[in-house]
Amino acid sequence: MTATHSIPHVVGVLGGGRMGAGIAHAFLTKGATVMVVERDHEAAAGAQARVADAVAKSAARGTLNEAPEEAMARFSTSTDYASFVHCGLVVEAVPEDYELKVTALKAVETHLPADAYLASNTSSLSVTGLANELQRPANFVGLHFFNPVPASTLIEVVLAKETSPELAEAAKSWTEALGKTAVVVNDAPGFASSRLGVAIALEAMRMVEEGVASAEDIDAAMVLGYKHPTGPLKTTDIVGLDVRLGIAEYLQSTLGDRFAPPQILRDKVARGELGRKTGKGFFDWTD
Repeated sequence: MTATHSIPHVVGVLGGGRMGAGIAHAFLTKGATVMVVERDHEAAAGAQARVADAVAKSAARGTLNEAPEEAMARFSTSTDYASFVHCGLVVEAVPEDYELKVTALKAVETHLPADAYLASNTSSLSVTGLANELQRPANFVGLHFFNPVPASTLIEVVLAKETSPELAEAAKSWTEALGKTAVVVNDAPGFASSRLGVAIALEAMRMVEEGVASAEDIDAAMVLGYKHPTGPLKTTDIVGLDVRLGIAEYLQSTLGDRFAPPQILRDKVARGELGRKTGKGFFDWTD
């Protein structure tokens, strides 16, 4: 399906949390009509508010090429998967749980046109495994956006074994049209970004656990010494400690014990210290 700015005219996003809203905002501000589907009306209202806030901030920064109300006129929410019926692309952005994603993707696919594309925003799960659960695996790809989506310049395009060459090229074109850079990887546990990012973060956690240095100093070493924009522990707080734990457990099961989650991570998750979203993780976010 061809479209203005090399992106589909109508884009769907399943899940309107922080990541889903960011993905919706990215396509919306480049001219697409965007539909977010959520589990209930309360969640849909939350998605509406998040996208509206992101559009307003884009306007304030001078990066929106139209009035905010014009952009939002192309945005809508729903609780019905049938709302995706006119989409050229749907991006799944539900929590990082394999069975949940399989159920969601299979349900979405039944409502899509035969030539529409389906993508997952998974940060570590097997894209080939997900594709194998679908009726049209050639039309499926991983599109791993990074948090926060508006500020990030990277999309990891993850190719399943059956992803068509046409879709692989289209995904790179969409990424460019969104003003971001594509890193193309073949499906493997953790892809490139999560595998490397989690490995560094887990070692940083072990260093805190062993009393090598404070979280602040470990992060400062990576920011100042290696020019990382944020340190691995602050990044973990932004991503969510629960999310990082889930990814680490998956990587441990597929790649071995070098990805075993440190006890400090398990303890913090058990206490509800999940990072920025709860106000406390490795750092205090309450101010």
